[in-house]
Amino acid sequence: MPAFSIVIICKNEADIIGRSLDGLLGITDDIIVYDNGSTDGTPDIVKNYPVRLYNGKWEGFGNTKNAANQLAKYDWILSLDADETLDDELKRNLKQLPLNQDIEVFRFSFLNFLGDRPLRYGDWGNDKHIRLFNRKKVSWDREAVHEKLLLPEQAVIINVEGKILHRTWRNKADYKNKMERYAELGAKKYLKQGKHGGRLRQIFSPSIAFIKSYLLKLGFLDGKAGFTCAGMMAYYTKRKYELFRKLKMEQEARK
Repeated sequence: MPAFSIVIICKNEADIIGRSLDGLLGITDDIIVYDNGSTDGTPDIVKNYPVRLYNGKWEGFGNTKNAANQLAKYDWILSLDADETLDDELKRNLKQLPLNQDIEVFRFSFLNFLGDRPLRYGDWGNDKHIRLFNRKKVSWDREAVHEKLLLPEQAVIINVEGKILHRTWRNKADYKNKMERYAELGAKKYLKQGKHGGRLRQIFSPSIAFIKSYLLKLGFLDGKAGFTCAGMMAYYTKRKYELFRKLKMEQEARK
């Protein structure tokens, strides 16, 4: 087996974690699930699989992922979310990677789903991310949300054929709940960064987000699912600025 570890952070993913782990078995001999206080039975499901389960506190996405990576058996880390797995082509190609140059990082295409409907356009189409790297050279930044990898200047990015299958939302209600959570985290991030969110931005940004996703990025070609995703991007943008303005007012009131 290739010498890399799969590292997953999760919380309350009982409805999907089993399906994800089923698709990852046999790829490596080291799979880590780093649970952050699940209350829905997620750890009980994970215990049925040949993986290493740890419990750790939530420190935001970036810091939590870095903490989990330190528990890995290997320096090469394939970082996945609890609702992600791999297609057969990517599994085959991963087994062929030499992983002998620690400045190399590997980028994968994503196929995102709304329920069982694949999204090929809009904000979720043509989605690519670096997810395999050597922890000696690469780490996540410290952001609580929308975390990014910190790459060395000499990093070499290699695209790998195949796809990560991202089954992130069961339905529209689940999608909305996740967008609400991300909006809250995004608002707190904006406050920490000292950004400004004026009334005009709050009013017009949601419409702009919808137009970009549905029209400019051809989300309409995904049919009803594309319309739903564009609407949720507008909702997320609206809630992020609403919550940010609220936090900003509360901060100023305390001064």
